Amino acid sequence: MSVQMVIEMQNEQGRQSILSAIEAYKQRLQASIVHGQRLLADFEQRYDVATDYFLANMTAEDLEGGDEEYVDWAGEAHLLKGLQTELAELENARFQLQ
Repeated sequence: MSVQMVIEMQNEQGRQSILSAIEAYKQRLQASIVHGQRLLADFEQRYDVATDYFLANMTAEDLEGGDEEYVDWAGEAHLLKGLQTELAELENARFQLQ
């Protein structure tokens, strides 16, 4: 499904401000993704399992840190997936400038 959005600006400077804001947001998303990947890699190395395996097969009782560590790992995995989806949507956005 395709959604179109029209933003009218008074001048070229306004158009450039919008494009710069989108690029800055994409860079912040990318930095957050890298940070999340590092956190997941730490968990994966510590327990010698992939995050997908952890989410499908493990419980808090399987982790040294119990509930808190389980919530941290699972939460970070879900957050990372959301960030990646959002970045992909922005990367696939098309701009028609007039």
